Amino acid sequence: MLTGKQQNNDVRELGNLLLETGSLLLASGANTERVRTTLLRISTALGHHTEVLISYRSLSITITSSNHEHLFNSVRRTSHHGVNFRTVSGISRMSWRVVEEGWNIAQIKEEMARIKALPHFPRWVTLAMTGLAGAGFCRFAGGSPTDLLIVFTATVAGLTARQELTKKKYNPYLCIYAAAFVASLLAGLPAWLGLGSSHEIAFATSVLFLIPGVPLINSFSDVIDGNLQNGIIRGVNGLVISFSIALGMLTSMMLYQLY
Repeated sequence: MLTGKQQNNDVRELGNLLLETGSLLLASGANTERVRTTLLRISTALGHHTEVLISYRSLSITITSSNHEHLFNSVRRTSHHGVNFRTVSGISRMSWRVVEEGWNIAQIKEEMARIKALPHFPRWVTLAMTGLAGAGFCRFAGGSPTDLLIVFTATVAGLTARQELTKKKYNPYLCIYAAAFVASLLAGLPAWLGLGSSHEIAFATSVLFLIPGVPLINSFSDVIDGNLQNGIIRGVNGLVISFSIALGMLTSMMLYQLY
């Protein structure tokens, strides 16, 4: 039988683990309801009652006993939100294994360490696949083979610019603006030099890799689930990202006098 001190230590360890798990989910692009459901699933499987309060950049966990005595209460600020579906799906699978296989805290911590250590795709793979995706969008829009090559080059250059600026800890919206500017500048260069047609399709599709699909989808999901505050914040974030993209393209158009 566990003593009161041992029980408190276990609850504190669980609380910190839930904070870490929730923060990682938020930073990896999970919506609010998914984070709450995953954390409650783990906590309930381990026999604890937990209350979770989730805001856009912070996470609060409160664990109580059966007599409503507060055993753990802490808040953690989350890092900048990105997209990592491998992490999100890995934590989701782990939470179900906790339920179905009766994992303890030590096993959860070990799995969390493994998930956090998962390697990212090599940079050249990310650049190449993103470039091909951009070229694919250009083809769907009716672009010519020359347009596909232009969009591929512009996308790779724009993404490289964003990655380098992100490494230097610049404002995320400034990084997106710079990426849109670099991509659209390269996409508009052939037309400005008088090489072939106007390449309008290439110019328009060169920045599609920056479209904030995940923030906007999560915004809609949060609003539908009743998490209005987070939904509105995510939606505004998506609008600011879109504005940064438009501003980058506008800068290129002004330089090329395309207006």
